Amino acid sequence: MGRPDLNRRQLLAAAGGLAVAGSFGFAALGTGADALASGADTRVRYWNLFSGGDGANMIAMLDAFRKEHPDIAVKDSTLQWGNPFYTKLAMAAAGNRAPELGVMHMGRVAGFSPGRLLDPWDVDLLAEYGVREQDYNPALWSRGVIDGKLYALPLDIHVQLCFYRRDVLKKADLLGEDGLMIPVTSTDEWFEVLKKARKVQKKGLQTIGLWTNDQNFQWWFFVAFYTQLGGEWFNDARTEVLFDADKATQVLEFFRQHVTDGYVIPGAPTGEQFINGAPFTWEGNWSVPVFSGAELDYGATPLPPVFGKQATHAESHSFVLPHQAGRGGATNQAAHELAAYVVRHALQWAAGGHIPAYRPTLSTAAYKKLTPQNEYVSAMNHQATEPKVWFAGSTGVLAQDLGPMVVSSTMGSAKPATVAQRMKKELVKLLASKNPMDGRTAAQGGAVA
Repeated sequence: MGRPDLNRRQLLAAAGGLAVAGSFGFAALGTGADALASGADTRVRYWNLFSGGDGANMIAMLDAFRKEHPDIAVKDSTLQWGNPFYTKLAMAAAGNRAPELGVMHMGRVAGFSPGRLLDPWDVDLLAEYGVREQDYNPALWSRGVIDGKLYALPLDIHVQLCFYRRDVLKKADLLGEDGLMIPVTSTDEWFEVLKKARKVQKKGLQTIGLWTNDQNFQWWFFVAFYTQLGGEWFNDARTEVLFDADKATQVLEFFRQHVTDGYVIPGAPTGEQFINGAPFTWEGNWSVPVFSGAELDYGATPLPPVFGKQATHAESHSFVLPHQAGRGGATNQAAHELAAYVVRHALQWAAGGHIPAYRPTLSTAAYKKLTPQNEYVSAMNHQATEPKVWFAGSTGVLAQDLGPMVVSSTMGSAKPATVAQRMKKELVKLLASKNPMDGRTAAQGGAVA
């Protein structure tokens, strides 16, 4: 099949309607020397969205690769996180100005017009560099497969976690003999835990941080607990909405109770409250370096299975090959080699709280010593992910449309049952809508592995 022309208007609409040219600029430049200046035989341009601690860890891995492969010059560039990154990557691929290697959130891959804006990985070449399908959790690997081809090579999964203060929970008799938080298997048990913790916590603090007015976090939490209830989104053909409004209402009522029972201070800085002694906070695993740096006595576990089934929200940073008309040869081979190297040497990446996707890393003695990472590594086996459709994924249309609805229920401006029905109506609308990248609906887009 040919590659339909993608004009500027389509690309901007697909990536969030960004129209400010300045937003396409680099947030920061990488450290790689240009191949012409370094004298290396091959250059790999690599675009990513990692800043802060993640950025430092990625640079450390890239520097290690450069030292071991002096014949390959890696030119890494860090762009602004979110839609600015995806807009620039889409426009570069459509205009045949794409880098050899890029990073994407796995949930965005189905909407990035695989086969048009992304090129498939050569799995045989990856295997030569030590990365094979059997090295991965099957569910995670399959998320990157579209129309039988691998378009996203997972680097990690990053999950939402229940962080808890051991020093506070010990006073409330909420720790087991192993020093970990006692297991919770129902909503009643969970609110009993919060009740006990509140009795011993410092005055002026909330009992738990839930990011009650943040549309992204509220959406991520909703995906997790809706999955715990066995909730479905669409049929396999992506032609019918199977969203269960009754189950959604249960989840929304659960969130709302945290506010009505006074366990949450809406708008309070969740991380700061936790550092100051709040018993719990629900945060992404990227908070591990922050809390460890503060030298807290804390632990972290997957979100509690209050609806009976283990499931915690998960996304994945993945390597992709942005479309190049002439992809192949030494530069393409080097891109495969670089991605495989980083995947296989992700212990450094795990220090940032992420769970390495490459399973052999998880069995190493060094990884097993990491705390609290070794407490929540089981999340790899019960990932709650967004549906595999073009409008899903980190900062995607689905989160932008439904996230504010979840917030309105949690904060009390709308009733849970009413919001659940609104969510279902929006899903019907989205399922019938067309991907601005290629003009196809979810049913037409080959998004089902």
